[in-house]
Amino acid sequence: MDGTRLPNWLTRPLSDPSQVRGVRRALEAHRLNTVCDEARCPNRAECFARGTATFMILGSKCTRNCRFCAVATGEPEPPDTDEPSRVAAAARELGLSFVVVTSVTRDDLPDGGAAHFAETVGAVREALPGAGVELLVPDFCGSSGALAVVLEAGPDVLGHNVETVARLYPSVRSGAEYGRSLEVLKRSAASGLVRNIKSAIMLGLGETRGEVEETLRDVRDSGANIAYLGQYLRPSPEHAPVARFVTPREFDEIREYAISLGFDWVSAGPFVRSSYRAADALRAAGSLEPGRAA
Repeated sequence: MDGTRLPNWLTRPLSDPSQVRGVRRALEAHRLNTVCDEARCPNRAECFARGTATFMILGSKCTRNCRFCAVATGEPEPPDTDEPSRVAAAARELGLSFVVVTSVTRDDLPDGGAAHFAETVGAVREALPGAGVELLVPDFCGSSGALAVVLEAGPDVLGHNVETVARLYPSVRSGAEYGRSLEVLKRSAASGLVRNIKSAIMLGLGETRGEVEETLRDVRDSGANIAYLGQYLRPSPEHAPVARFVTPREFDEIREYAISLGFDWVSAGPFVRSSYRAADALRAAGSLEPGRAA
């Protein structure tokens, strides 16, 4: 953080370390990364204590340098061909009924890592036939072919985050384009191959309420049926500063607005992140039954 004192609604209770250790042991044993750790998610202790984690494939170094993200930037290693099977093994060891997988952005790969995503879905389906699978994917530099590979793998949820409003893209989302992100959502929804299309937005980077509402309309018009909104928290002094802390009441108001647009499910709150309690949200929305792929 940047030294700014956090408001009282941004404090978290401590989790039981003994419950967290089981997840960490599984991750270490299978040599896996999580976005929980790499992005310094404020919910990681809670999620680990509940026996869940969001797997991050294709290494720990991103080829982009977004000013809001704590994931390391640099020259990545070649994809590990054994990684999909290790993700599946860890998910089975943890007894997961819903498996969430994301990745760093790999602009260095011809397909952006799409085949690796598909292989991971296949490995999880084989190891856990009844589990749901959610993928949070990059924009694949706009490649419709790469996106098609991921969609044809048949995840239950395809997520791609617009992250912020269009005006702020040049300053905080290096290498990304607002229209291209919306196109990922449009193509995914139009494919008919995935039942649930999801996107998330961070608040507190300097956007206006009107811009947030406009972005929600764009996301909904693109075919997404699930929206997540959370508070941006600055990972370090080198990252974009927090413009303001959005109150829980404002999050409630924005959630009500999003619901009025026709989303099937909206999660909005200071600690909401794109994969936070993902299965709970889908089940509450009636889109996924426990132990059954949608």
